[in-house]
Order: sequence, then structure tokens, then C-alpha cells
Amino acid sequence: MELLAPAGNFDKLVTAVHFGADAVYFSGKKFGLRAFAGNFDEDEIYKAMEFLHSHGKKGYITLNIVAKDSDFVGLDDYLKVLVDAKVDGLIVSDVGLIYYIRKNFPSPNVHVSTQANVNNSQSAKFFVDMGCTRIVLAREMSIEDIKKMHSSLGDKVELEAFVHGAMCISYSGRCLLSNYLSGRDSNHGACVQACRWKYYIREESREDELPIEEDERGTYILNSKDLCLVDHLKELEEAGVNSLKIEGRMKSDYYVASVVNAYRRALDGFDDFEVLHSELEKTSHRRYTTGFYFGADDKEYLEDSMPVQSYVFIAKVVEDAVDGKVKVEMRNRFRVGDTLEILSADDNFLKTITITEITNSKGENIDDAKRVQEIVTINCPCLLKSGDILRVEK
Repeated sequence: MELLAPAGNFDKLVTAVHFGADAVYFSGKKFGLRAFAGNFDEDEIYKAMEFLHSHGKKGYITLNIVAKDSDFVGLDDYLKVLVDAKVDGLIVSDVGLIYYIRKNFPSPNVHVSTQANVNNSQSAKFFVDMGCTRIVLAREMSIEDIKKMHSSLGDKVELEAFVHGAMCISYSGRCLLSNYLSGRDSNHGACVQACRWKYYIREESREDELPIEEDERGTYILNSKDLCLVDHLKELEEAGVNSLKIEGRMKSDYYVASVVNAYRRALDGFDDFEVLHSELEKTSHRRYTTGFYFGADDKEYLEDSMPVQSYVFIAKVVEDAVDGKVKVEMRNRFRVGDTLEILSADDNFLKTITITEITNSKGENIDDAKRVQEIVTINCPCLLKSGDILRVEK
């Protein structure tokens, strides 16, 4: 199965590839549902696709807004760029956009976004008849539902399923709460995630407000746990899933690295799931759930609003280690004497380094690295590679 990772900017795209993604999905500056990610201008789209193809990877671009007539202005020029850049697939939810692309730009693969809410075989067949090559399944589908769809469709279309990350409390992401409360259009990429806010109720004739008591953890009635399927990948494969999708174009480099690394290892046969689950606790997340995959008894449980993580991203390696030293970009403060853990795609994974020497960008020896994003040189007994990450337990 393909491991598909998110990228909010070019650095995150490189991180995803470094840690083992087979493909990356990202957005241009328009038509995507993550308007506040860094995203890619046209030159960066060419650069990204060249980088991905040179590493034997694929790149998919999101055009998954719920489109208005005004959104078709300038669409041709943008689609010409995507075709010329040799994008491997366009992720689209709006039927009008799909119809327009298939009619006027027949060459690119069209992947039907989860925003299209494909929950059944008849819907899937409709999109297959329109010439779509992949269905990104609605997150409300169970594994048994997926099996039935795959049995009905066979190899006519690929199936892609989310396996990790934040879930929208609304139906496959179609929500108007952000529009109503902030005027920012969730279906045009500007969602404020109002479902994460804390709410109160008030009886009409009274002035006082009461918190909505849900359980002992809080009153976040619209909040969901994060999805995690790292130990259920075999079931997805047997159900007919072709691509495993990680959510998170708004997340950090460290999130992309940690999650891609864990799922890559799971796909490659690493079967110590205690280690993999521990790895997924080390980056920002809410408590985990398997969502709807195993039926009605496995609810999308409510969750506290604040994400947690057990480790802090300290530094990113910017050049391969040489002669017992390595250059890193500092992300959080560290000092001589600190012991840092390695996040790497190779055998250095989970090894540690005790810092005995730090040289700053001026060539001066220092005891305390506290200038954010300064490039410093540290001692390094391991052969770390550019893109590896150093972290420390909170």
C-alpha cells in the first residue's frame, strides 16, 4: 500500500520523503482547503514535482474546495500549470470541478476527495464513470463497508483511506460552523476550527450561562479524538485499500517526521507496536481512536481541546554528520549536558546523544543554544543524515 503524507510547505514535503512517504499531497495557493498552510506557488509546484519524481515519489495537488461560479475564473491557467508540472493526481470534491477538468483537461488523474462523502458503491461508480481514478473514502465508512465497495468495484478504481490525524466532527469535513461564527469559509480553506472551542448553554429568559457537562474531562462537545490505525494496516489491505493517508498539512515538520516514520516502519514489517504507539505519543495529538472503522461500538469519542505530546522537537539536522560532528538547526533551547533522542529513518532511530560541545554560527563555543533557528554544530557519535531530528522528553 502507498503511504501518503501531508505537506504544508516544501520543507515538510522533503521531511515526508526523508522519513519514507511514497507520495505527498499538498496545495497550491488557491482551490485547496488549507488556506493558512504555507502552500506552494507555481514555481514551488514545479520544484516539488521535480524533487518528488527524482526520488521515485508521487505528488497530488488538492483542488477540494466547494466551488462557486467565481472559482472557475483563472482555473484553466492553473490547471495548465499542474499538467505541465506533471502532477500525479488532482484531489477534487466538487462535481462541477470534476466535470470541468475531465472535459477540458483529460490527462491528469482525478482523485475524489473525502469531502465528496463517498460512502457507497453506487456513488463510487458514478465517479468512476466520470473518469476518476481514485476514491478518497468518507471517514464514516467501516472496514466492512470498504470490503463491500472493493468487491463491487474491483480494480476499476483505487481506494484511499485516512489512517491518522485530526478528524472533523462534521460529516466528512462539510461544516459551516466557521462560516457562521467567524465569517471564514470552511469550504474554501479558511476554517477556524470552531469545533475546538469551549461552549456554554443559556436558557432564553436567563442571563447566566452553564457549561455543557459532557464528562469529567471538559465541555468540548464538538471535539473529536485523533484517528490512529497503525496496528490495523493489515485489515485495511485485506479490505482493498490502496493508499494510506495521513492528515496534517497544518502540522509541523516534527509531526510529519514522527507519524510518517511510524507508519513506514509498520508497513515495512516492524511489529513492536508498543514502540510505534510510543512514537506516536511523542508528537502533538489528541487521544487516539479507530474512528468508524470497526463499527458503531467504536465511537468518535469527544476529546479535550488541547493536544498533548510527550517529547519536544529540539533540532533538525541540516548536513550529514562528518568526523564526529553535525550541523543542526536549533528549534528549541538545549544545553551542554542534555541528552537528546534521535528520530531517524535508519538504524539511528531512538539512539541518544549527550551534548558535550556546541559551536554557534560565529564559530564560538557556547554552553546554551537559545537563538531560534540558529545553525549550530554539535558533537555526534552517530552518522546522522540531513533531515534527521533531535528531540527530548518533556
